[in-house]
Amino acid sequence: MSNTDSPSLKVKSILVSQPRPESDKSPYFELAKKYTIKIDFRPFIKVDGVHARDFRKDKINIAEHTAVLFNSRNAIDHFFRMCEEMRVEMPIDTKYFCISENIGVYVQKYIQMRKRKIFFGAGKMEDLLPYMMKHKAENFLMPCSDVMNAGFVAEASKISIAIKQAVMFRTVSSDLSDLADIKYDMLAFFSPSGIKSLFENFPDFTQGTTRIAGFGSQTHAAILEHNLRLDIPAPTPEAPSMTMAIEAYLKKVNK
Repeated sequence: MSNTDSPSLKVKSILVSQPRPESDKSPYFELAKKYTIKIDFRPFIKVDGVHARDFRKDKINIAEHTAVLFNSRNAIDHFFRMCEEMRVEMPIDTKYFCISENIGVYVQKYIQMRKRKIFFGAGKMEDLLPYMMKHKAENFLMPCSDVMNAGFVAEASKISIAIKQAVMFRTVSSDLSDLADIKYDMLAFFSPSGIKSLFENFPDFTQGTTRIAGFGSQTHAAILEHNLRLDIPAPTPEAPSMTMAIEAYLKKVNK
């Protein structure tokens, strides 16, 4: 992926490191139309599920946990896949703590929400800590990838809440070699794995004046650790979503 030294400060093209949205009503398409810009989508990572036989080696008893923490759709999909493979049926009184309302709603794909106790955050796992404090007696399980959220677990530990992280899927870098000679004015990342994939595919990548947007504190840290400039951080109180953060930036530079 190449960079030029002096592209226009205006943003004319954005590469979002996620799959193309299924709905035509996605805010990304509204941004593209409103600001007359090109927005492409390309997953920088792919997810491989951990097989039940390998998960058993970790000696984690899913059924003994009374509360489950979800921070992504992948975590939900692979948790219930693992339950099915291991023939585990979660009791009806199991509590589910979800990073956002959208993630909470997605749980309905597998359970009937009206019969369950589900708690929502506002986009950050730390938002769930006050709810977890009220349910400290629960035995918390957090389905996750091999890239674990150590910061959140450490914060929970400070208030005497123990969380068992269960690796149920792994993130693998996608092959992006076909993008080697393509230039984008902005790259949008959503996980440290996306940054890792960028450098695995393009070890000599230099940012130049390419703008970088990052969602989540872990992603922000990964961007800075690779000596990149974080131009558009999200979420923020003013811009709780990536599209809102990008639009706020476009309003300034695409005048």
